[in-house]
Amino acid sequence: MVKHIVLFKFKDFRTAQEKLEKLNEVKHALLSLTDKIECLLSVEVGLNNNPNETFDLALTTSFNSFEDIDIYAKHPDHLEVAKLIAPIKADRACVDYIM
Repeated sequence: MVKHIVLFKFKDFRTAQEKLEKLNEVKHALLSLTDKIECLLSVEVGLNNNPNETFDLALTTSFNSFEDIDIYAKHPDHLEVAKLIAPIKADRACVDYIM
């Protein structure tokens, strides 16, 4: 099994409420991928609650193989979520490891 972990830092928003609403929109979009992409075994999305840290959202997913991550990355539903994230993304970090 392969864990695919992605951290996102988003650009500044006008208000904290606006940022929270967008973070929740992204969270729900990512969670919905479980029902749309067969090779995606699990999805967990967490919003950062630690004001001392700079990343805003953590995505943890599980796959059977690195090939499945590639399928996921190119899947039309994943690409739609990526379009939602792209305009607000300031930074991204990723780690993939075998369990």
